Amino acid sequence: MPRPKLIAANWKMNKTISEAVAFASELRASLPSVPAHCDVVLIPAFFGVRPVVDALAGARAWVGAQDLYWEKSGAFTGEVSADMVKDAGAMYVLVGHSERRHGMGETDAVVAKKLAAAMGAGLTAILCVGETLSEREGGLEAHVVERQLAVAFTGVAPDDARASVIAYEPVWAIGTGRTASPGDAVAMHRAIRAWLQGRFGPVIAKAMRIQYGGSVNPANAADLLSRDEIDGLLVGGASLEVASFLGIAQAAGAAPAD
Repeated sequence: MPRPKLIAANWKMNKTISEAVAFASELRASLPSVPAHCDVVLIPAFFGVRPVVDALAGARAWVGAQDLYWEKSGAFTGEVSADMVKDAGAMYVLVGHSERRHGMGETDAVVAKKLAAAMGAGLTAILCVGETLSEREGGLEAHVVERQLAVAFTGVAPDDARASVIAYEPVWAIGTGRTASPGDAVAMHRAIRAWLQGRFGPVIAKAMRIQYGGSVNPANAADLLSRDEIDGLLVGGASLEVASFLGIAQAAGAAPAD
C-alpha cells in the first residue's frame, strides 16, 4: 500500500491554550483543501493537547505530544507518562527530538526507553534522528544516524516498529534557515530505509514513513515532498501560522510513494 504523507506541526514552547485552539479551529475549516493521502498532526505543548483534540474532534487531523517519560507513574516531578499522553487524546508523540538530545542532554539510551514506553502505550512515536554540523562535515552523518536507530530499536519487535515514524532532522538545519538539499535528504532517507530493511526486513521497511525536518517552509516543501523517499515533513517555525502550515500540507499534492 502507498505510504500516506505525514505533515506534523511541532509548536515547541509556543502558543497558549487559547492560541492553540484558535489555530486548530482555523485550520479545521481548511482541511478539505489538504490532499486525502496526507495526514496532518498538530503537536502543542502538553497543556494544549486535550483542548486541541477537542477542537479537532471529527476532523481529518490528529494530535501529538512533544515528549514523554518512560516510567508509568511515580515521584518524577514535571514529567508526563505515555498513559497520560494517550489519556489526553494524543495519538502521536515525539521521541528524541534534537532539542531534547542536545539541549536537555538526552542520550540514545534514554531515547530508547521513551520509544519503548510510547510503543507500550499504543502511541505512534515519531523518532527523531540526525547529525550535527561537525558530524556531517566529518563524514559521520550515516554512522551517527544508524547508531541512533540501532540503540532506539534495541529489542523492538518488527510489528511494533512498523507503527512508528522516523523523522530525519539534521541538527544544523533546525531553526537556522539552512535546509539539507533534497539530494542530501533523499540520500539519508535511503540509508535509513536500508537500515530498517536490514533490521526488520523489506516489508516493514517499505511500510514505515520517514519524514524530513529542518527549516521546512512553504517555499521548499513541494520540492522536498516530490521526492519518493520523503514521506512527510516535521515542521517547526513555519507551523506557527495557519497559512504557512496549510501551504506546506497542501504541497503534499503529488502522488504518494508506493
